[in-house]
Amino acid sequence: MDFSPSAKTLQYRQRLIDFMREHIEPIEANYHKENRRLNPDGQWREWQVAPMIHELKQRAKAAGLWNLFLPDAELGAGLTTLEYAPLAEVMGHSLIAPEIFNCNAPDTGNMEVLYHFGSAAQKQQWLTPLLAGEIRSVFCMTEPDVASSDATNMQTQITADGDDIVIHGRKWWSTGLGHPQAKFAIVMGLTNPEAPKHQRHSMVIVPLDTPGVTVERMLPAFGEYDAPYGHGEVLFDQVRVPKANLISNLGDGFKIAQGRLGPGRIHHCMRALGAAEKALQLFMQRGAERIAFGKPLLQLGGNLERVADMRIAIDQARLLTFYAAWKIDQVGAMKALAEISAIKVAAPNALQMVVDETIQLFGGAGMSHDVPLTALFAVARALRIADGPDAVHRATIAKVELAKYRER
Repeated sequence: MDFSPSAKTLQYRQRLIDFMREHIEPIEANYHKENRRLNPDGQWREWQVAPMIHELKQRAKAAGLWNLFLPDAELGAGLTTLEYAPLAEVMGHSLIAPEIFNCNAPDTGNMEVLYHFGSAAQKQQWLTPLLAGEIRSVFCMTEPDVASSDATNMQTQITADGDDIVIHGRKWWSTGLGHPQAKFAIVMGLTNPEAPKHQRHSMVIVPLDTPGVTVERMLPAFGEYDAPYGHGEVLFDQVRVPKANLISNLGDGFKIAQGRLGPGRIHHCMRALGAAEKALQLFMQRGAERIAFGKPLLQLGGNLERVADMRIAIDQARLLTFYAAWKIDQVGAMKALAEISAIKVAAPNALQMVVDETIQLFGGAGMSHDVPLTALFAVARALRIADGPDAVHRATIAKVELAKYRER
């Protein structure tokens, strides 16, 4: 196996770095101030997208830095999972960069679902405007009334009724639900409780303006609402959509989900490592510039050793993620479950450790909006729950290891 970046990856990576230095880094601090002004926490129904985001997206599209995640040379960059991984890391240096390049969740996962499993009509109606960045989407999986760490617990009902599909239930932590351009959700729910465990659920496209769909609230994470995206709670009260909105077939929900989550977890983990690199950079800058007790902070309290520990953690997690990406490309996500689970534990924990140490070095400033550390900490902590908590991923790894042991 060879994890050396391809010539294509290196070219895109440098173009991303140049674009971010020229267009994103100079305005990011001002963007966050403007975003807080436009989007008061308690008024999510009035959230807006800062005009500079639209402008930057048009620049990125014109520069050919668009839909880089999609392994299709006509619709995206035609990169493998391993080739795209370093690009996701570059985007992770900025909280807004993934959207600028149309490479942010949950849209990337939803685009992959529609690309791989959607009908021609579904692609035309929903995938095409997503690829163009004209609309945004939501993925509804987690539920408030069951232990969603076991996804087979989902109780939201998705049933066929003549020419319609009827959806009834409640979802929460549905990312992107507050975005003013969010037009539809892909909803996963229970179709046949008597079927084999992983053939009970289905996925369906639900336009958010369908009667019976009620967005009830946005949920704060660590006191922040992540405007204008938002993580929301939504009720589906006997919602009817045409049967043509069913993705693939009834009972295919878990098959689709595994195809969606495999590459998506590579994206999440590499962005997390990019964020960790950003935090480490801030640690080094602060440690070199600030003087206490007559010395730079880097030379006090074991901070040089912390730099080494952070570098080790980031590099270990990166190599593990490259290996998982390589394995997905070689044998598919279903045969790389242990490796995908391993990175979902390693990368967010590495980010959390690095950000926590950096906040400590910054002192009170680290807990303010003057630097992006609290937002990065929230990302790290949330990732340790999103797409399955650490304990579930560790259980998957242990299950695979025990199977190897029994085969000896």
